[in-house]
Amino acid sequence: MRLLEYQGKELFRQYGIKTPLSFLASTIDDAKRGAQQLGYPFVLKSQLTVGGRGKAGAIQKCKDPSELEPKFNDLLNKEVKGELPRGILLEKMVDISKELYLSVFLNRTKRCFSIIASAEGGVDIEQTENKVIQDISMDGISLDLANDLASKLKIPDGSKSSFVDLLLNLFKFVTEKEAELAEINPLAILSDGSLAALDAKVIIDDNSLFRHDELKAYQHLSELEKQASKNGFSFVELDGNIAIIGNGAGLVMSTLDMVSDAKGKAGSFLDFGGKATSETIYKALGVISELPKIKAILVNLFGGIVRTDLVAQGILDAYKNNIMSVPVFARISGAESEKAKQMLQGSRARLFDTVEEAINAVVSNVNTT
Repeated sequence: MRLLEYQGKELFRQYGIKTPLSFLASTIDDAKRGAQQLGYPFVLKSQLTVGGRGKAGAIQKCKDPSELEPKFNDLLNKEVKGELPRGILLEKMVDISKELYLSVFLNRTKRCFSIIASAEGGVDIEQTENKVIQDISMDGISLDLANDLASKLKIPDGSKSSFVDLLLNLFKFVTEKEAELAEINPLAILSDGSLAALDAKVIIDDNSLFRHDELKAYQHLSELEKQASKNGFSFVELDGNIAIIGNGAGLVMSTLDMVSDAKGKAGSFLDFGGKATSETIYKALGVISELPKIKAILVNLFGGIVRTDLVAQGILDAYKNNIMSVPVFARISGAESEKAKQMLQGSRARLFDTVEEAINAVVSNVNTT
């Protein structure tokens, strides 16, 4: 789960990490109220989950009231990498002495957390040679390690203790909130020697959300995703034209990869898990039917816990009630699969013995229609 900048900063402040004064606005009236509270000048920052907003012109300075409305409206309607902002953050400008880069991330390869830091801030860290990478033991960040990192970054003496405190707090945040990444770029040393996060990039492990009710408010779900969640299945809309349905995230993901290898394009990911009923399947197909770009549905079902005849009944009901018009290509195996195949005979659902056969057929179908 990728948080917006203002959301990341809200969490940073809870852990004692200083950020500039700011105000989130979604309308020009909001922005005018924010401007009165902050005073000019300030920075207007599009709230996006994608990177590269600075280069795309989605961060602008606002020096006086005459600039507010045109710049605010421009940013509110400016797409960056196909994404429109979910609000504009008005942020008070601060007196910067030096900019740094700092991040703590989950290093899956080494099964630990790691730090990346640089004495240069506001840069693409992957392209920067002047950086320090430090793995963190399971015991956490020691004071010696934090002080050593401050020395490597040449933090001024008057700011060293503030840097050490911030680093310890950032690590505490990452571990307590189960974040995969917490990046501050830039991290500013202000003229008074204190440090402030001028940006926040935070990615939370969404598999851990059941342990963090306080973070669920940051979830941004489409109406279809909300509908899917309400009905007990996982759904993600994608860019292609083949809807993929299965029981189990691993099975659906592997099917998605196989469709891609066959030159097909997945238009959705839908996992109804192990508790599917005819009604669940019916509602899942109803969600998919609201995606106009879907030309066909691929069902890859291994019925261990799930009774496949219930899935078949859900498909038949969807066709009968005209909530679905596109063809279904299905590989059904497991409990009651023979009964399911008999039920679907003569319907618009085409059945296959292997998933490879079903995938080849569905890809051929959508590429010729």
